[in-house]
Amino acid sequence: MSNDTKLKRLWLLFATFFRIGAFTFGGGYAMIPLIQKEVVESRKWITDDDILEIIAIAESTPGPIAINSATFVGYKVAGVLGSLCATLGVVLPSLFVITVIYYLLREFSDIPAVQYAFFGIRAGVLALILKALYTMAKKCPKNTVAYVIVGLAFLAAVFTKISTIYIIIGCALLGLATSLITSLIHARRAEK
Repeated sequence: MSNDTKLKRLWLLFATFFRIGAFTFGGGYAMIPLIQKEVVESRKWITDDDILEIIAIAESTPGPIAINSATFVGYKVAGVLGSLCATLGVVLPSLFVITVIYYLLREFSDIPAVQYAFFGIRAGVLALILKALYTMAKKCPKNTVAYVIVGLAFLAAVFTKISTIYIIIGCALLGLATSLITSLIHARRAEK
């Protein structure tokens, strides 16, 4: 790959994630459908399976999921410089917007129109998160064990004060145990 092509790809990574960061409200989970659409469907940089793995890793590692996802996608597409460009792209719009909003909200937070605008934004964010859930659910394994793990994780997250990191570790251990047990059962059946 020529230096010109590398620079174009790095710029495209930055611009893509800058646009995602600039036009997505509601944080990382709301960005997932846009990241998937841009990097899988539009740009074809990675596959649907890759994005599921990236999101699982991004959610399991410390830090915001959108930044982690951008970093992993950038690395997969263009190495270390790619991860730097994608990460900067997704972070810079938020940094700018948060700085501006901080100063504006101090002055205008009591105005009813501003309060209604944020009420509407929260409703839109919920819709984006539900779309991300729907998209990921379509691509996840569909078996009884997966449904039990999802149900247990949901109940633990909603009705207990267990840290989400422990819930994620627990889900990983349950998935690993299930895989090992299934492998042993298949190995024993093959021996017979």
